[in-house]
Amino acid sequence: MSAILLIKTSSLGDVVHNLPVVNDIRAGLGEDTIIDWVVEQAFAAIPKLHPGVRRVIPCELRRWRGSWWRGATRWQWRAFVGQLRAERYDAIIDTQGLFKSALVARAADGRRFGLDWRSSREPLRLFYHRTFRVPWCEHAIERNRRLCALALGYTLRGAPDYGLRSPLSRPSWLPHGFYAVLLHATSHPRKLWPEERWSQLGAELQQSGLALVLPWGSLAEHARAKRLAQCLPGALVPDKLDLEALAAVIAASAATIGVDTGLTHLAAALGVPVVGIYGATDPAATGVLSAGLALNLGTPGRFPSVADVVAALGRLGAPKGPYPARQDA
Repeated sequence: MSAILLIKTSSLGDVVHNLPVVNDIRAGLGEDTIIDWVVEQAFAAIPKLHPGVRRVIPCELRRWRGSWWRGATRWQWRAFVGQLRAERYDAIIDTQGLFKSALVARAADGRRFGLDWRSSREPLRLFYHRTFRVPWCEHAIERNRRLCALALGYTLRGAPDYGLRSPLSRPSWLPHGFYAVLLHATSHPRKLWPEERWSQLGAELQQSGLALVLPWGSLAEHARAKRLAQCLPGALVPDKLDLEALAAVIAASAATIGVDTGLTHLAAALGVPVVGIYGATDPAATGVLSAGLALNLGTPGRFPSVADVVAALGRLGAPKGPYPARQDA
């Protein structure tokens, strides 16, 4: 029985992109393979949703980096390293490819694998026992899959499988019937879709019989959600949700439409029909990916129109009409 440690700490979209390697490893090495995962505490709920992950080891590298001189931070780091070294791993695979993740790999006990200098953003060769070249031109999901396959010596087969089990049951406060989740927020202003287009899209979806849910994270996102809801009577702006609760809301939706943000990728991983809205980045490299259930619209410098999004939802078979509440959610 092999024991593997995966290191993919952040951000949310990157963590989601790493999920398919769990099923790949189990298919390549056997279902009894032990897989642990190091991840930022803020995103720990994601690998916990995968039944193939035995242990999630949370860290807070972002916070620790800004307070390294404090005794409490050094104590927390030592406790974290103690968790890492509680087991000797047959392979430690750093799919993050950054200095901070390489430090975590170096602190763990086992043979370490990572990207070579041509494949990562930083020169990290000295941190690993062996490195591999993975072309930048591939989608982020395929880069993760290829690195793990090269490190562990198995052949990749089939399309990526996120392998998530169903999260929490459908929350009782959600609208009755089918609804769409509008992921209007992102931490990068250049990736935002204009609010007037969200309002137009929401009105079209409401006319087709879909209810609307507008989640948010920051105060600025809450204000945007409230403005959109004022233009879309009946649209629901929930209280602030943690990641696990938000996953349950997305998983029970009829469709999710989102900008280039980690939650849009999570929707694809949960098997929901997804339309990704791009205009600042290239979806060929980091677009939502889910066989038959996801479409990416837009190119760098050109955001899609409302009509583009509505047409994409039609191609995905998103439901229309005042349907009753889903019984399988």
